[in-house]
Amino acid sequence: MVPSVLIVDDEKHTREGLQQALAESYDVSVAASADEAFNLLDAQSFDIVLTDLRMPGKSGLKVIDKALALPNRPAVLMMTAYGNIETAVEAMKRGAVDFLTKPVNIERLEVLMQRALKTRTLEVEVQQLHERLDEKFKLDGIIGGSAPLKAVLDKMRLVAASRATILIEGESGTGKELIAQAVHQSSPRSRGPFVAVHCAALSENLLESELFGHERGAFTGAIERRLGRFESADGGTLFLDEIGEISQSTQVKLLRFLETKSIERVGGTRPIELDVRLVAATNRDLEHEVRTGKFREDLFFRLNVVRLRMPPLRERSDDIPLLLTHFIRVFSQENSVPPLAVEPGALRTLQGYGWPGNIRELRNFCENAVVLRRGGTLTEYDLEPRFRGETPPALPSPGASAGFLAVGNSLSVEENEKRLLREALLKARGNRTKAAELMGVSRRTLHRKIAQWPELDVVDR
Repeated sequence: MVPSVLIVDDEKHTREGLQQALAESYDVSVAASADEAFNLLDAQSFDIVLTDLRMPGKSGLKVIDKALALPNRPAVLMMTAYGNIETAVEAMKRGAVDFLTKPVNIERLEVLMQRALKTRTLEVEVQQLHERLDEKFKLDGIIGGSAPLKAVLDKMRLVAASRATILIEGESGTGKELIAQAVHQSSPRSRGPFVAVHCAALSENLLESELFGHERGAFTGAIERRLGRFESADGGTLFLDEIGEISQSTQVKLLRFLETKSIERVGGTRPIELDVRLVAATNRDLEHEVRTGKFREDLFFRLNVVRLRMPPLRERSDDIPLLLTHFIRVFSQENSVPPLAVEPGALRTLQGYGWPGNIRELRNFCENAVVLRRGGTLTEYDLEPRFRGETPPALPSPGASAGFLAVGNSLSVEENEKRLLREALLKARGNRTKAAELMGVSRRTLHRKIAQWPELDVVDR
């Protein structure tokens, strides 16, 4: 598509000369005054506006203000005589991309116009990205209409626009991070960064450096200053997942931020003031953690300004048909296969299943069904025994190796271990520490197995 340009100049020979020079590469319109330019800008969209500054009647500054107030704003370039540099500076402050002095050098003009078009294209892409994010994560876009979910969304709508700290509680896989993203996108901070940190995935020392950053030489290997996630989230939202996993020393630093709105980098002494909204999530009972001394009471109260409890999927079974329809459509489109139909008996069975892995488990179930069946109809007889309430294989007692087979087991060692690992994750509801204890292996071994068989990680958030 040929870029469109509006040239605004009261001098006829300048106007027509520029039109002739640009006509081969651009769709050019001309205006002899600001008022003519206003009429053209109201009637059609332009990619670039090239305007003189000094004109009878309204000046070029008014043209700039008009152009940049439009919903589909063009890039603006200005022309000025040598003696009007101060006016050109004023125009730049109002949002003009660049300026040229008269008489206009056509080669320089074409370079500036190409640069302006690239800048405008990037601005349009960024705006479209923000719109897609708004659509994806806005509260109205969260799937489900059950009463438990509606109660959470109603409460979120009340607090999204505030600066209040939010604590989201719920089992693994209930969508706590999605809710945090939705709150961010529905808040005045939506154009700022959304930064997520999974606290349980990092050791104490790494987490502290990751959150607060460090100065050069703060510890062995700190060869340069590093900004932490708090500073990266300045002007936006910081989401701390699995907040119940952080150490006492990190809790102290987090409490200090909530009290002072400032941090200090590891190895630093200068407070750094930040504008960050904190949203935390946990699958633990923090009040119990406070009573047992594992979590600071003062930090709990600071985090618990607004408390949201995400209902598990078993409490919102009315939403399962909607979620199934959504995920089946998504994965069918991704894999270019016909949509999978779900027979009523299968739907009743799925609605009656407890879904210990919650939405993440349901999502993975849908992807598996779409990829393996590639269209057709899913009946209740196609479902695995666990969906029908049949007893799963017993887990090994702690200390026993999950890799050994029972006498008469027809599965291979690898298949047996994968099955037991899956059942351990489901039984532990996504808590990898508990799953490792059930398996009788270390947490590191469990992580290695999950990395080896990622399809088993159905109950992670």
